[in-house]
Amino acid sequence: MNNRLLVLIAFIVSAALSRLLPHPPNVTPIAAMALFGGAYFGSRKLAFLLPFAAMVLSDLLLAATVYGTAGLRSQPAVYVCLAATVALGMLIGRRRSTARIAGATLGASVLFYIGTNFAVWAFGSLYPKDWSGLTACYTAAIPFFRNSLVGDACYVALLFGGFALVERSVRSVREQPQAVAANTA
Repeated sequence: MNNRLLVLIAFIVSAALSRLLPHPPNVTPIAAMALFGGAYFGSRKLAFLLPFAAMVLSDLLLAATVYGTAGLRSQPAVYVCLAATVALGMLIGRRRSTARIAGATLGASVLFYIGTNFAVWAFGSLYPKDWSGLTACYTAAIPFFRNSLVGDACYVALLFGGFALVERSVRSVREQPQAVAANTA
């Protein structure tokens, strides 16, 4: 395993483990982890597998230590949004720029807000299953959406910016043309 891959994995695992630390509601690394994985892993398999594995493991740890298993019922919607966010990261790919990353971050935040809150409305018992219930669900989620925007922006800056610093500082972590070709299989 090359140094670049090890550092990428370390960034994903560190982000997932940070979910275990106390944090404001919805200020988590989930979207950033998925965007980062999609943008940096040349292998599609790794781009999806590593963020998903990190997410599942941190979900299981949180279920065992903090929330119990009741919180896992809504996770399928989160995983669908996670997969879509990895795909957004893949669109960034090697054409990384501040504008592309910022746009994808905003898109991921909106995607999580729409997708996960729709699931809360559709599969939960808090809201009536009509237009007013859906509207009430999305309205009640606005403060959490604000937190998601802040958290996503901060974690994206940490992951993308941190890795860019490591790439510049450590020659063995820099992307090599032959490594890119071999890593796309």
